[in-house]
Amino acid sequence: MTVKEFPHPFITKSTGDVEPFSPEKLQRSLKRAGASEQLIGRIMDQLLPQLYDGMPTKKIYQLAFKILRGSSRPLAARYRLKSGIMELGPSGYPFEKFVGEVLRNQGFTVEVGVTIKGRCVNHEVDVLAGRGNDIFMVECKFHNHPEATNNVKIPLYIQARFEDIKTAWKELPEHKEKLHQGWVVTNTRFTSDAIQYAECIGLKLIGWNYPRKGNLQDLIESEGLYPLTVLTTLTKSEKQQLLDRRIVLCHELAQHPAYLEQIGIKGNRLQQVKSEAEQLSQHLFAYGID
Repeated sequence: MTVKEFPHPFITKSTGDVEPFSPEKLQRSLKRAGASEQLIGRIMDQLLPQLYDGMPTKKIYQLAFKILRGSSRPLAARYRLKSGIMELGPSGYPFEKFVGEVLRNQGFTVEVGVTIKGRCVNHEVDVLAGRGNDIFMVECKFHNHPEATNNVKIPLYIQARFEDIKTAWKELPEHKEKLHQGWVVTNTRFTSDAIQYAECIGLKLIGWNYPRKGNLQDLIESEGLYPLTVLTTLTKSEKQQLLDRRIVLCHELAQHPAYLEQIGIKGNRLQQVKSEAEQLSQHLFAYGID
C-alpha cells in the first residue's frame, strides 16, 4: 500500500488541536534533514502502520527519529534540530551565546551580555552586533515549548529600550554617522500583530521560520552551526554539563575534544561524539546517506 493509499488517522498536536496526519509534512522534514528518497520511503513504510487516531505528534516524531537514528546518527541529529534548540535552557544564556555565534559566523563583531547606557537608564543587552557602519541591539527570546509565541508586547518593549539606547548613542560623535537597529531573535514564532508592528517601526524579527528566507532554521542549517544539544551520542546530563561550561556548538566539541574529557568522556565514546560533531559541522556533510 502506497502512502497515498494509506488511510491517514487524525493526530493530536501539542496544543491539543486535532488534524489529519500529513505524510507530506513528515517527508519534507526528513528531506530537510538530509535523508534520501530511499531512506524516507523506508521510514514511511515502517511508521505508517503504527499510526492510530489521536496519536500525539510528539510520539510520531519520536518514532521517526528512532528509525532515522538507526540508519544515521548525524541525520537523526539534524532532524531533531528544533528540539535541540529547545534544550538550550532553562536559562536563556546558552541561547544568547548561540545567537551570538550565528551572527559572528555571518561576519558580525559580537558581544554577548553587555550593559549599555541609555539616555534615561542602563540596559542589559543580550547581544551587541556590528558590521561595517551598522550597529544592532539584539534581544533573544528563548522558549522551551514549541507552541510558545511572541506577541506584540515583545517588540513594543524592545523598541522602547532600543530608542532609549539609540538616543544616547546619537549624542556620541563616533555614532553620529552609524546606522542603528533593534532586533528580536526567538526560537519559536511571532504573532501577526508582532510582525505588523515590527515591519511598521523598522524592528528586525528573526524567528524559527520567519522571515521566509533567512529565518533561524535557515541560518543554522546553511552554515552547519548546530547546537550540541542535537547530538545523539551525548546524554542529557552530559549536554547540561557542557552548557554549564558555556559550550554550545557542535564545532566547539569537534575542535576541542578536551571539553569532552573534562566531563569524563574518553576513549571510543569520545571518538563517537567527536565524529558526530564533525559531521554536523562540515559544509561537505554527506547528504542523503542510506
